[in-house]
Amino acid sequence: MHKLKQIFTVKTIKRKLILYNLIIVISIALFVSIYNYISYRNATIDMLVETSEENTWTAAERLQVAYDEMLNIVLNCSERKSLFLSLTNTDYNTSSGKRFALYASQILNDYCAISGYSEYIAKITLYQKDGILVQSGYITGSYDDVPSISQSSWFQGEQDKNFNAYQLALVESPFHQASDDRLLPIIRTLKYDYDTQTASSWVMLGISTRLYQDSVDQINTDNPIYAITSEGDIIASANTRKELDGAAAIPALLKAASDSGSVKMVINGTDNYVSYTRTPQSGILIYEILPHDQLVIDHTIISKTIFLIFASCIAIGMGLSILISRKINQPIALLLRSIKTISGGDFSYNPKIEGADEIGTIGTCINQMSWQITNLLDTRIEVEKEKKDLEIKMLQAQINPHFLYNTLDSVRWMATIQKNTGIVKMITSLSSLLKNMAKGFNEKVTLEQELEFLDSYVTIQKIKYVELFDLDIQIKESRLSRAKIVKLTLQPLVENAIFSGIEPSGHNGTIHIIAESEDDILYIHVIDNGIGIPSEKTDSLLAGTEPKTAGTMSGIGLPNVDRRLKLVYGEGFGLHISSQENLYTKITIKIPLEF
Repeated sequence: MHKLKQIFTVKTIKRKLILYNLIIVISIALFVSIYNYISYRNATIDMLVETSEENTWTAAERLQVAYDEMLNIVLNCSERKSLFLSLTNTDYNTSSGKRFALYASQILNDYCAISGYSEYIAKITLYQKDGILVQSGYITGSYDDVPSISQSSWFQGEQDKNFNAYQLALVESPFHQASDDRLLPIIRTLKYDYDTQTASSWVMLGISTRLYQDSVDQINTDNPIYAITSEGDIIASANTRKELDGAAAIPALLKAASDSGSVKMVINGTDNYVSYTRTPQSGILIYEILPHDQLVIDHTIISKTIFLIFASCIAIGMGLSILISRKINQPIALLLRSIKTISGGDFSYNPKIEGADEIGTIGTCINQMSWQITNLLDTRIEVEKEKKDLEIKMLQAQINPHFLYNTLDSVRWMATIQKNTGIVKMITSLSSLLKNMAKGFNEKVTLEQELEFLDSYVTIQKIKYVELFDLDIQIKESRLSRAKIVKLTLQPLVENAIFSGIEPSGHNGTIHIIAESEDDILYIHVIDNGIGIPSEKTDSLLAGTEPKTAGTMSGIGLPNVDRRLKLVYGEGFGLHISSQENLYTKITIKIPLEF
C-alpha cells in the first residue's frame, strides 16, 4: 500500500509515466468493455428480431399457399360449365336430375378430398336461384343454409369483392349446426349465370379459423403471436398474456407502409419489438410481440467476457508500466550495445538511441557516423560492381550480335555469288531466328508473326532432315492471323514433334497446326503422327519431371511453355496433351482470344 501511495505522490519522471500509463490503460479498458457490452446486446436483439421476422414470414407463406388453394377451388367451381348446367333446369325428383345432383356433389367432394387443406374447409356450397343446393365440407348441411348465407349482412359485400385480390374477412358462421362460431368466407358468382343482375347462382367456401390457429401454434416461440384480417379482426393467437394487450398493436400495423418488417412499439407502458408479415392478396397479417425486458440475453456470459477484457487490459497496462519504468534507466546501456554492434561490423541505423536530451544527441552522432561508414562501404561496392560490369561488357562486345548478323550476311552473299541456294536459305532463316530470339521471349506477337518465326525454324530443320517431315498449317478464320500470342510458343512444340515424335519413328511424318476459336478462346493444335507418348508420361511432361533433351534450338521445353502461358493468362490456360502410342500426339494451346 505504501509503494502504491508513492507512485501517486512522488513527482519523478518514472512515477509520472507509470501513473499516466495506468490512466490510459484503464480508460481504454473501460471503453472496450462498454463497447463490447453494447455491441453484444444489440447483436443479440437484432438476432432475436430477425428470428421473429422469419417466424411470421414462414407462417404467412404457409397460409398464402392454403389461401391460393381455396381460391382455386372456388374458381374451378364457378367456371366449370358442367356444374352450372347441373343446377339449371334440373328436376331433382327425376332419375336424370338425381344423377346431375350426384355428379355435382361428387365434384365438390373431390375438390375437398384432393386439397391438402380439406380439414379446414368448413363448408363449400353451390347454389342456384330455384333453391337447388349442393354442399360439401365437415359442417353438416341444412335446407336453411341458403337463406342463412344469402341473408347475412356480409353476403353482398363478399360477392362484390375483386377476386384477384380477395381480402378475407372474419364473419359469424351462418350455419345452424356449425362447429365453428366464425368463418372466413369466399364467394363468387357462377361464370355461366346469365342473370347477372340478381346473381342468382353462386359458390361459397367457408374457411375454418382452425387453419390460422394451427399455423400460429406451429411457430416455435414463447412470445405472443397473432393472426388478423385486413379489418383488424383477430383470427388466431398463441402465447397471449394478461399483462400484454396484443390487440393494441393492430392500428399501427394496419397503417404500416411495408408488408413485412419490425417496429419498436410501446404497449401497456412497456417497450416491445413487433415483427410482422402481411400477404397483400388475402390481407392476413401475422405478427409477433417481443417484450423488450424479456429478451433472452445471457448476462452471465457478457459479465464474464467484460471482466476478462478489463482484467487483461489492466494486467497488460501494469506490465507495460513496469517495462517503461525500466527503460528509463537503460539509454546508456543502449548506447554501449550500439557501439559494440558497430565494432562488430553492423552499421545499421538504430533509432532507439536518439532523443532530445544529451544522451539522445550522442546517439544521433553515433547514427550519423554509422551512416557515413555505410555510405563509404556502399560506394566501394558500387565501384567494384561497375568494374565487373565493364569487364562483362567488354566480353559481350567481342561477340556483339550485330557482328554476328554482319558475318552471317557476308556468308549469305558469298553463297549467293556461288549460287548455293541451300546455304543462302539456311543462313537467311538462321539470321531471322537469332534476331527474333535476341528480342526476348515474353512479348506478345500476332499469330502471323509467330508462324513466320516458325517458318524460319522449319526451313533450317528441313534442310537438316531432308524429306523427314511436312508442315501443314490451317487457320480456320482469317481474323485469327491477327490474334495475339506469347512469342516463341509454337517453336518448342514443333521441335518436340520433330525430335520426340517423328524422328524416332523412322519414317516420314506430317505436323499439322490448326488454329480455331470458340467462345473468345483461341485454340491452337499441334498434331504429329509420330511414335506418340505413353499415357503414364503425359502428366509428367508438363510437370517438368521428364529429362530434358540436350541440343534444342531455343532451350524452352514444354513445361516452360505451359508455365509461361499460365503466368501470362492464368491457371485456366496453358497446354493440354493427348496421345496414343504409335499413332499420334496432339498438344493443344488454350489462351484467351485477343487482338
